[in-house]
Order: sequence, then C-alpha cells, then structure tokens
Amino acid sequence: MGTPLGDFVRAKRDSIQPGDLGLPDHGRRRAPGLRRSDLAARAGISVEYLTRIEQGRDRNPSPAVVNALADGLSLSPAEREHLRHLAKITGGACPSHARPAPPSRAVRPDVLRTLHLLEPGLAVVTNRLGDVLAHTDGYASLVAGTGLLDGDPPNLTRYVFTDPRARAFFADWDAVADERAFDLWLGPSVENAEWFAAELAPLAGPEFARRRGHHRVPARGDLRLRHPSGHALRLRRETLEIPSDAQQLVVHLPADDATARALDTLGRPQPGRLRAIPDRRAIS
Repeated sequence: MGTPLGDFVRAKRDSIQPGDLGLPDHGRRRAPGLRRSDLAARAGISVEYLTRIEQGRDRNPSPAVVNALADGLSLSPAEREHLRHLAKITGGACPSHARPAPPSRAVRPDVLRTLHLLEPGLAVVTNRLGDVLAHTDGYASLVAGTGLLDGDPPNLTRYVFTDPRARAFFADWDAVADERAFDLWLGPSVENAEWFAAELAPLAGPEFARRRGHHRVPARGDLRLRHPSGHALRLRRETLEIPSDAQQLVVHLPADDATARALDTLGRPQPGRLRAIPDRRAIS
C-alpha cells in the first residue's frame, strides 16, 4: 500500500524527463519519466531504499533523505514544502478509525470586523476543507445564482466536484479543481482532511481521487468566472492566512478594467450586512 510521500515521489519522478535535469536519455523504457536509478544517484541513496519509500514500505525517511529527494527531483520551494508536509503525514500515527471532531467553524470577532471593513468588497473566510465560514454581502452578490452558497453549510470543495454549475461558473475549472484537491493535504488536520476526502470520494468519483493523488502544487493564478449575468470576470486573489484558526481570509480584486466595470453593474449591496455561517459542528 502506498503512502502520500511515496505517491508524490513516484508521480513527480514520472513527470520529469531526463533531459530536464541534464541527464542522458537511455532510450525506450516501460515507464515514463526519470528512472528510479537516476533519482537514487542524484539523491545519494540506494535504488532499494528509494523503492521502499515509493512503495510505502519505509514510512520514516530522515529529514536529510527528504531534502536529498527534493534536490534530486529539483523541486520548487512550494513543492519542497509539500514534500516535507507529506513526510510528516506518512511518518505520523495512523488516524483513528473513529470520526474526528469537526474543525471549528467559529470566526474570531476581529476577523469578522475585518470583513465588515471590506464591505461591499468581495471577501470570504474559508478553511482548507473548503468550508465557507463567513463572507461579505459583496461576495454573496458575486456568487448569487451559481449554487456555491446553497449547501447547509456551504463547502467550496464539494461544490466544485459535485455541482454541475461549478463547471459553468469557473472558466478554468480544471485549475480550480486542482487547487481544491491539493488543499485537502494542508489541513486543517490530517484526520479531518482524510475523513472529508473519504466522504467526498463516492460523490465526486475518480476525477477527485485522481487530482488528489497527483500532488500537483497549484499555480493559483487569476480566477476567471462566467457570471450568470453574462459577464466574464477576472479576479486576483489576495489570501491572508489565519494560522491560529487554520483559516484563510481571501479577498477578490478586479484584475482588469472590464471586470471592475462589470462588478459595478452587478448591484453591490449596502455595507453592514456581514454574513457569518453558523457552526453546525459537522464536516461539510
């Protein structure tokens, strides 16, 4: 049985061509990408040890080995961080079979006050599971008619993978789906993320499982939306991490003049009607 660490190393190795790292091409081979022997040599470990890591038979490689693998795969800073995170998940205690306590949906008063100051802007508070915890009325106006806030309580990850309207709303649905699948690896806790993924998989199907298994670090570029009004919107996202609460405050800003003009025509709500979503003590 594989592990998150082994799956990532194998998937990344398969995606690299020898020429990308200045290595000779040994000709035709059964599997794509970098040979296991080439990566082992670059990382300074044996092929047998690399095989054990990739197959999940070694769950506790040292930090030095993890760093050597990152060097051997020529990972970007974001990919290195993800590799280290997966090493901690793989080497940790197995999650309990009992359902973990759901993450808190409470949003601190100071964060809510910050949202209030951002009205009538487009801002939302989420966690890595995709739970929508609070939002401005400006954000509600942006997503009105798309079904994104229809859940009880709403969850962005479930919406992206199970609501057909998501594919119409997100012009770059593939990129958004990769983001949502990747963020489950980041928490808010390993146990909750695993439970959520297990519950979502039967509803979302192989599309979700495939994307989560790729461990592809998303680029998180501009968000392109096809608004139900007919407007094509392009938004930049500025994310403020709230690590003490395992939450994020995401502000959406127009990325071009056409989007700014379109937003002005959508009918912004009056300030002061901040919406926080009740804590129902369940993963959703």
